[in-house]
Amino acid sequence: MMARMTTPDLRQADLDSRHAALSLSAALPCDIVLYLLLPMYADQFHVTLAEAGILLAANRLVRIAGYRWVARFYAERGDRPTCWLAVCAAILCALGYTVASGFWALLPLRLLWGMAFAGLNLSTQAMSTANPVGAARRSGRSRGVIAIGPMLWLPLAALLAGHYGPRIVFLFVALTALLGLLAARRLPAHAYPAPQARRWKLPNALDWWSFLEGLTLDGLFIVGLSYMSKQSFSEHAELIAGVLMALRYFGEIVLSPLGGWLAERFGAVKVLVVLSLATCAALVGFGGGLLWFFAGLIVILRALQLPLLAPIVAARTPPAERVHALAGRAIWRDIGAGMGPMLAGLLLPVMSSLWLYGLAASALAIAAAACGREPAHPAAPAAPVRR
Repeated sequence: MMARMTTPDLRQADLDSRHAALSLSAALPCDIVLYLLLPMYADQFHVTLAEAGILLAANRLVRIAGYRWVARFYAERGDRPTCWLAVCAAILCALGYTVASGFWALLPLRLLWGMAFAGLNLSTQAMSTANPVGAARRSGRSRGVIAIGPMLWLPLAALLAGHYGPRIVFLFVALTALLGLLAARRLPAHAYPAPQARRWKLPNALDWWSFLEGLTLDGLFIVGLSYMSKQSFSEHAELIAGVLMALRYFGEIVLSPLGGWLAERFGAVKVLVVLSLATCAALVGFGGGLLWFFAGLIVILRALQLPLLAPIVAARTPPAERVHALAGRAIWRDIGAGMGPMLAGLLLPVMSSLWLYGLAASALAIAAAACGREPAHPAAPAAPVRR
């Protein structure tokens, strides 16, 4: 039987989750603003659109190999030093974007951010699921806090870039990222169980879903939104795309807590399958040319889905392996999200968007339908039953 959790235990779990989320919220604009500005101002950074796609994917691709080292460092040192160093790296990357030009100058900055995000992302998920009581609710609130920084910065970055160019924007982003250091200082620094050696095994349904969710929503959709906005609206394209991308994060602030509540009420797996299938239908409409309506719908559905994966992984994993299982699922999402921008940069100029998004949506639908078949691990903590 799981020991009864006291009110102070739950309150501390909520505080730790919030501080980890605030650290990532402050650092994340150093990356998200680049997703908006690099495809639109590729010539000012002296890269092609295809090279921009590779750069936007590089931070995810490096995590495929790097998550194991980040997870080991995180397990040995804990949340406080991991998040503090990661926020410092994010600030360094933002400052680098103000002066670096060309593919090979920007690439090291993207790789550095990739490792920094790995630590921040792992901390937010580990903190939200550290206490199994209310894990889905806590995960939803964490996603809402994380979205505050990008939501505020995207439209502001679009306005500043339109008047002063893209470079100066990153100087201001770096200054606001300093706030993340204050939140990171309040995190615990205790160690976690050391990872066990694992053999390679074929991906399961949840791995495939993580991969395809990253490919479509974190890759094809985000880059496609910026690219298709530029094609449709040559005037004020920066502001239009920036507002749309900011609305995506506003949706996370409002709707991710609702997604966590739905997971607590109906079960995280069931909610994930239903929302994923609805997202697939919206992707087809987005690729078919109804850009703004279905872009808004995808933003809503994505926000509801964000808090679902961490509690599902925690329910299917023994407690001692929870942190490393979270890292493993993040790797699969990063593989997909790393491929997404590259595919978008290569295929959007030459391929029908309906075919591109239709094929991606079909694959995601198949993976979502298969996710409900895996049982919870017998050693994993049971979700609380609402009465």
